[in-house]
Amino acid sequence: CCLQSRRWGSPDQGVPGEAEQPEPELVEVEVGHTALLKCGLSHAQGNLSHVDWFSVHKEKRMLIFRVRQGQGQSEPGEYHNRLSLQDKGTALALTGVTPHDDRIFTCQGRRRAQEHRIRLRVYKAPEEPSIQVNTLGISVNSEEPVEVATCVGRNGYPVPQVTWYKNGQSLKEEKNRVHIQSSQTEESSGLFTLRSVLQAQVSKEDKDAQFYCELSYRLPSGNHMKESKEVTVPVFYPAERVWLEVEPEGMLKEGDRVEIRCLADGNPQPHFSIIKQNLNTREMEEERTDDNGVLVLDPAQKEHSGRYECQGLDLETTTSLQSDQQELVVNYVSDVRVSPAAPESQEGSSLTLNCEAESNQDLQFQWLREKTGKLLANGQTLQLHKLKREEGGGYRCLASVPSVPGLNRSQLVNVAIFGPPWMALREKKMWVKENSVLNLSCEASGHPRPSIVWSVHGAASEQDQGPQSVLSVLNVLVTPELLETGAECVASNSLGRNTTIIFLELAHVGLILLPPLTPIHFMSSTPDSNRTTNLSTSTVSPPARANGTSTEKKLTEPESKGVVIVAVTVCILVLALLGAVLYFFYKKGKLPCGRSGKQEITLPPSRKSEFVVEVKSDKLPEEMGLLQGSNGDKRAPGDQGEKYIDLRH
Repeated sequence: CCLQSRRWGSPDQGVPGEAEQPEPELVEVEVGHTALLKCGLSHAQGNLSHVDWFSVHKEKRMLIFRVRQGQGQSEPGEYHNRLSLQDKGTALALTGVTPHDDRIFTCQGRRRAQEHRIRLRVYKAPEEPSIQVNTLGISVNSEEPVEVATCVGRNGYPVPQVTWYKNGQSLKEEKNRVHIQSSQTEESSGLFTLRSVLQAQVSKEDKDAQFYCELSYRLPSGNHMKESKEVTVPVFYPAERVWLEVEPEGMLKEGDRVEIRCLADGNPQPHFSIIKQNLNTREMEEERTDDNGVLVLDPAQKEHSGRYECQGLDLETTTSLQSDQQELVVNYVSDVRVSPAAPESQEGSSLTLNCEAESNQDLQFQWLREKTGKLLANGQTLQLHKLKREEGGGYRCLASVPSVPGLNRSQLVNVAIFGPPWMALREKKMWVKENSVLNLSCEASGHPRPSIVWSVHGAASEQDQGPQSVLSVLNVLVTPELLETGAECVASNSLGRNTTIIFLELAHVGLILLPPLTPIHFMSSTPDSNRTTNLSTSTVSPPARANGTSTEKKLTEPESKGVVIVAVTVCILVLALLGAVLYFFYKKGKLPCGRSGKQEITLPPSRKSEFVVEVKSDKLPEEMGLLQGSNGDKRAPGDQGEKYIDLRH
């Protein structure tokens, strides 16, 4: 931490009146460090046993330290407790150097002629320079230099040197062009703050110029410098040219957001107006713009096409400027139409559809099936041959511009095929709860559009499902009469009528509902033999479609789904339980029937392993046939609501 001394190569100028004396020894040190002051009287130990140390400041000589018989003693004052002997009394160490220690120190022997002078120079690097630009800006029309920026370097010692730069080139004082004014302030700590102001005349070319300042300073290690950040000063100059700019660039289309703005090469920008040529009168008319003078077309339409130009007024010079006219083209596709507009045809006939559209570009036509999106044909014409009822419905003509991506328009047309109503289902079954409110639905399609009536009273509402389709919803209360009769939906038009029958079944715990089943095999062994017998069941056919050529639609009721699942599970469990119970009775040798009014069935000895199980059927009485019993007898007509399952053991 101590700085070694060296000889200074030029006469000391710090203390007036001492130029005639021998050159002092130079010692350099940074603020806060320790300076080592060596007394150069003699290196003999005896000669340094009696030495006085003095500080010389502003021609005033002050005793600060005494050495007697090799022992040192500090004098009261600013150096008290900061001085100590070093190197066996040959040097004096000064700790905590401050800028106030920048002075001459002398050591004097017993004889006054024996004196050694030391010049202590103190240094402190300034902080990073800060720069503040003139945010108000400078006009190129100013006749005198105007403040560009101010540079400040704080807490340096001695005062650093400042240099200004523009675009990397140093600036020098130039009459009526460049002026640099610097001042310094000494702080209580002895450090200096430098403030430098750059004034200059600017031109239009200086609008992007980069200005910065540089501080140069010295330390014991050599010369150093620090630079400020670069700043740009606002430069004001009149506009010479105005032009128009359109965003986005490239081909524009209807529906785009288009911005038209005016620009100029002046600063600040002049006041702009955007005008458009009227196609009818050929006169230029001013357009309404936003606060920034930008004309926004959102969405752009074909009517926005035309010639535009900008007009700019410089408020400082009152000069008016005008841009070149620019053609704006908004590409469009419009008025897509299909002929015939409401096509209809007989089944088996042919039909031709033609598509046309308007555009300022070449068009490409495509035909798509509306419900599937399938491409049917390219070109303006679509040929439909040997029409089927399934081919009725929506067809879409798509007109597009290949040269402008995303530019297209379409038109939908519905083809009607003459015919009586089609029903989604001929019949369906629903599981309901008595005294609950129920919504019955029925869907029909046809051309002419059918109307729907119900066989039971209730609140009915219709919803259009398409040009030729209708959905009727009937709100009814589930009564015993409704459970007995069911409901019939009748759709009719001028060409015929069709129906859907809805059967209602009660859903309760005591009823086992059998959905369509496949044959179930029960395996059982007897003492005489092991054999497998098929369990014969009557299966329920799914509801028949009302139209042989139409696609069947399943109108599933939410209530029936859960009941069916529970019914299947309960059915399997009950059958297993019944099998175990009946087998028990079989072992007893007698199997009574579970119905009241039924006679006991006694099997011949050769067929004691066979028994009959009674199971409720979900078939309607009129749809069930008489099932053959295990003994070949037929059931009475009054028992048609039940069926027997033959279990063979």
